[in-house]
Amino acid sequence: MTLAGLLGVGPGLTALIGGGGKTTAMYLLARELCRRGTVICCTSTRILPPPHLPVLSGDSRAAVGQALAEAGCVCLGAPAPEGKLGPPALDMAALPGLADYVLVEADGSRGLPLKAHLPHEPVIPACAAQTVLLAGASGFGRPIREAVHRPERYCALSGASPGDTATPRNLAAVLAAERLGDQVFVNQADTAEALTLAGELAALLPWPVCAGSLQRGKWTCLSSYGAAGISPPV
Repeated sequence: MTLAGLLGVGPGLTALIGGGGKTTAMYLLARELCRRGTVICCTSTRILPPPHLPVLSGDSRAAVGQALAEAGCVCLGAPAPEGKLGPPALDMAALPGLADYVLVEADGSRGLPLKAHLPHEPVIPACAAQTVLLAGASGFGRPIREAVHRPERYCALSGASPGDTATPRNLAAVLAAERLGDQVFVNQADTAEALTLAGELAALLPWPVCAGSLQRGKWTCLSSYGAAGISPPV
């Protein structure tokens, strides 16, 4: 099964948030979805320009349409500091009218596998049809202060301390408190131990949870729905 099929990515705008593989997921989904229709990739925060896609920085709908007709998939973004791309010049609400699929990296995690969010995060477009939250299994078993972007927020939501180990239980407490994604994908779950930990997370959440390795192209659905709720860890 394709990743798009596993996650049920349909036409419209899909936002990717969290940590542990958002950019990889976006471009993997783009390759799959290009077989079905046209695809726009962009960000509501900042990303590095993709070397493998045409990048358009202007606000011309005609130019976007022409690029999509020629390439099938394009990246939109205005130039930003440090050679990165910021949000596109075109309004996000206009993008689903230009391409069959729109994929938006709507969060930043500084390369860390896990993340908690401040009140102004993530930057999910109001027109998003669905939001997929990613988490990296490589964060489990590491101190929260090392594995998590916004560790103080993570601890405030989970009741853990910065020196405590990141676990499926304290991550589930954070996700349940934030209630940001429609479903969760646990990336970097390429060992039996990592899949077991992802399964523990799935059992604690009331949303669909999938897991696997984006780099290896292997994944599975761990749950349709998990527990009805979660209590803070003791």
